[in-house]
Amino acid sequence: MGSRASAERMSALPLSRSQVFGELRKELYDDEEFRQSDTHIFIIMGASGDLAKKKIYPTLWWLFRDGLLPEETHFIGFARSDLTVEAIRTACLPYMKVADAEAERLSVFFSRNSYVGGRYSDEASFARLHAHLASLPGGADANRLFYLALPPSVYHDVTKNIRHQCMSARGWNRVIVEKPFGCDLQSSEELSAHLSSLFSEDQIYRIDHYLGKEMVQNLMVLRFGNRIFGPIWNRDSVACVVLTFKEPFGTQGRGGYFDDFGIIRDVMQNHLLQMLSLVAMEKPASTSSDDVRDEKVKVLKCIAPVSLSDVVLGQYVGDPAGEGDAKLGYQDDPTVPKGSSTPTFATAVLYVHNERWDGVPFILRCGKALNERKAEVRLQFTDVPGDIFSGQCRRNELVVRVQPNEAVYAKMMSKKPGVFFSPEETELDLTYHSRYRDVKLPDAYERLILDVFCGSQMHFVRSDELREAWRIFTPLLHQIEKEKTPPIPYKYGSRGPAEADELVKRVGFRYEGTYKWVNPHRL
Repeated sequence: MGSRASAERMSALPLSRSQVFGELRKELYDDEEFRQSDTHIFIIMGASGDLAKKKIYPTLWWLFRDGLLPEETHFIGFARSDLTVEAIRTACLPYMKVADAEAERLSVFFSRNSYVGGRYSDEASFARLHAHLASLPGGADANRLFYLALPPSVYHDVTKNIRHQCMSARGWNRVIVEKPFGCDLQSSEELSAHLSSLFSEDQIYRIDHYLGKEMVQNLMVLRFGNRIFGPIWNRDSVACVVLTFKEPFGTQGRGGYFDDFGIIRDVMQNHLLQMLSLVAMEKPASTSSDDVRDEKVKVLKCIAPVSLSDVVLGQYVGDPAGEGDAKLGYQDDPTVPKGSSTPTFATAVLYVHNERWDGVPFILRCGKALNERKAEVRLQFTDVPGDIFSGQCRRNELVVRVQPNEAVYAKMMSKKPGVFFSPEETELDLTYHSRYRDVKLPDAYERLILDVFCGSQMHFVRSDELREAWRIFTPLLHQIEKEKTPPIPYKYGSRGPAEADELVKRVGFRYEGTYKWVNPHRL
């Protein structure tokens, strides 16, 4: 129901935009009263930055265009720069995907926008922002959403000033915090303690955009809405689980920023671990936010800290035969410190020590400058006992492709058509762009920002969940940094270090290389 097709369908009804939002919310989240006033104000802290320009403003425009926001919603930008709404519009327009017929609607959207300049550490700047919010129609009693599209270095000042200067007296207040949520367990705990001293947990929305991906959200329905998967979703039938995030490009001039974090902090500790918890958790009591997140936390508590012996680290080098950026290695990026040992690739093996998963390896793989763009969850099942086909059968797999080309498919064995009695690999295939041709899947930020308006925290990270995630990876990160563990070089555009393939093979993943996908929807 979160798709634009749904919005178009609902917009055909004789309802105002506010009623559409109310109907959508009632269908999605049947809990408390969703507003104390009819006015909502969305404040973008860091309105001059790349995140605001490329993601936040475009997402707000799409939601506004499709009638998914309350009718009386205003948008306020705040940053240190000397900006105007027209300057923001010019900067954001290339990312907003505006059709010719939507020009008038876009003008209405920007008429709801305003901008206030100020310093993040200056109380007077936030007092001026508060005065502006109160001056808007219904602004004094409005619900307020603060999006921190900012570097973590200013979180403390900004959140303190929001709390003391900008809170709505009658409406609710919600603060959206972008990752990274600290760089290890200690810094994360310090940030959490700071936020909890200012806001209640139900006011804090720690956003990991991967939790807004259509196929990540689909994991719960696949698992708990289908009888066929329940009995085999355990150590008796699953040989291993592989969670993959691959990018075909390098740091592209952002190496200085990336070098402060590395691939484990950038992708593995958050995106991949979030997907692992959804794959491995027990069935929640309901789909309420806390019931779901309770089960995710229980899974994370069953995972011991990762050992360096179960990890392979890599760093890409240039491919002399490549073209363009492929000729350049990570350390050829002028923003990367000379001699950096920061990994741009990692494979790690984790184990969930509980009755369902004991002994099953969860293999997390991520990296930059690899051979393809892909994010997926792959369950590989155990061999069929009592083989009667002389070793011709391959392992079954269930694959959830998160991006690109969203799909769910099961690799299975079938008799090869013809006179001979020969098994061959084939698939049961649910490819989204074929099955749902007329549905435009919402961007992850669309769904998550709508969730904040609606008050659903299911797809946001809770403080205890964050604590457990850092507990798992902090000892490894500290050891790597203390010992300056040298990453293994791998060529730009390759699969990554061969040692990573050897590790996953050693823990039980079997790669045959014989499966060939044939597009069943090809014309």
